Amino acid sequence: MMFKKLAQKLKLEKTKRHCAAINPLDVDFDGRKSVFLDKLTRTAVNMYERKCDIKNFTKLALSNPENESHNEIMDELFSKGVIDPTEDEKLLELSDNTRFLRDLGLID
Repeated sequence: MMFKKLAQKLKLEKTKRHCAAINPLDVDFDGRKSVFLDKLTRTAVNMYERKCDIKNFTKLALSNPENESHNEIMDELFSKGVIDPTEDEKLLELSDNTRFLRDLGLID
């Protein structure tokens, strides 16, 4: 609902329809204030979308804890030759990787 209201406000600002009654918030007394409010509105929309994405992901991830389809997908990938990153050999290679350790800030 909030996203629809913000989208409508942005659309109204773009079209600048002429109405008989003037809303004091729509009057551009100061260009900087308008830019600030536009940026604030975009930030609010981005935060709302992020919140919705997190909520939808959480709902999807926790929808069926007994679902084991991810294991079947991983087994299929491993049978096609994809390297298992949790193998001990691969973890040892990663722990000896100086570039990786430097990126983590563990070595100079």
